[in-house]
Amino acid sequence: MTTIQTAAAALILVAGLGVSAQAQAPAPDHSGHAAHGAAAGAMPMSPASSAYIEAMTRMDDAMRTMPMTGQAGHDFAAMMIPHHRAAIEMAEAYLASGDTDPELTTMANDIVAAQKAEIATLEAWLSKHPMP
Repeated sequence: MTTIQTAAAALILVAGLGVSAQAQAPAPDHSGHAAHGAAAGAMPMSPASSAYIEAMTRMDDAMRTMPMTGQAGHDFAAMMIPHHRAAIEMAEAYLASGDTDPELTTMANDIVAAQKAEIATLEAWLSKHPMP
């Protein structure tokens, strides 16, 4: 099951429970992600680790400031784009790090390809379903 299929299933479940998006609802707070590895006394971060934190911060900022429309599908598609961009940035930072673990290298390459395709799908969906 793709990420989009999994997320769509979750939306269907939420809709079935009678939960709806509210225009005034705040965007999710993902700020806890940026704190990973940044504790006092932690070892100095590598350039890759710094890039991971920067990617998450950009994602958090984009998602936190994105206006919600109250339309579950539109809000989901719009919010997933910065989420996927952060995944791409993190995978690319790993690939640029010089680390050569074959499993992580394969995963990072797969993440870049899959997330780019999903962003294109989300952007196409948004262009077919513009907000009035």
